[in-house]
Amino acid sequence: MDIKGIDLNLLVSLDVLLKERNVTHAAARLNLSQPALSAQLSRLRQAFEDPLLIPADNGRGMDPTALALELVEPLHAALKDLEVLVRRRPRFDALNDIRDFRIATTDNGVVVIGLPLLRRLQTEAGSGIRLAFRLLDSTGSTEQVDRDEIDLLIAPPSMVPSMLKSRRLYDETYSMVQRKFHPRGDRRPDLDAYCALDHILVSLDGGGFEGRVDKVLAETDRSRRVVLSMPSFTLVPPVLRTTDYVCTMPTRFVRTLDDDCECFELPFLVPGFAMHMAWHARHHHDPANLWLRQQVLGTAQRAEAS
Repeated sequence: MDIKGIDLNLLVSLDVLLKERNVTHAAARLNLSQPALSAQLSRLRQAFEDPLLIPADNGRGMDPTALALELVEPLHAALKDLEVLVRRRPRFDALNDIRDFRIATTDNGVVVIGLPLLRRLQTEAGSGIRLAFRLLDSTGSTEQVDRDEIDLLIAPPSMVPSMLKSRRLYDETYSMVQRKFHPRGDRRPDLDAYCALDHILVSLDGGGFEGRVDKVLAETDRSRRVVLSMPSFTLVPPVLRTTDYVCTMPTRFVRTLDDDCECFELPFLVPGFAMHMAWHARHHHDPANLWLRQQVLGTAQRAEAS
């Protein structure tokens, strides 16, 4: 028998028919009309190539055939197993389960969200929970999420694939940072002083000497002198400490630096950006992924409130 030709509802009807041994009574239990159930019984007989139920000798109800009698127990057990499977809901216990989570983000995301997230998980998760951070590859992140190589993305919306579900974590601004005891002094620079300084530019794509700040300055026919391009924010502080360079960086990242660096408000307006977390739609109701999203969101909200 080709099981692909069997409708699961037919097996449910057969299970009730074998219990009731009466089409009228079985139809009432199944909330079907008697003709509809009779039609289903006809299809079952064709599928099993057996009458399954025949009129009883006493004229009341129906008697099962030998094959039908063999089907009673295994059919009922199989349907019960299917019912358990359908009703089953996955569970996740962060204190006792074993699970590896993979988060793709920028180095800024690792420092601003990742590090406080690790501190949070020391009390919210057990020893079976591990985190793996990987630097976000904007060109291949869609495929990585689709292949379940990444559980969560933390990035600006421009780096989040449109096919993912997402939620805003926080809004970010920019500040200028320099080493302590910089020869220019410790006052907020005006626009002329800012443009005259030697600047480090963080180019995540690598090698660029023009960024968001330069485009804003160009709109007012101003420019700054970018003398060094770096591929990540975390590489900038060691350079600042040993040079007279300055760098315009995300404010939340700057706040994590040691006391040997000083932070200043910019002398002109640079549009900030938002950081979002994103995940695949198929994991939207997954308890483990949901737990991870709650931890990340809680971390971001606590940081925003402080």
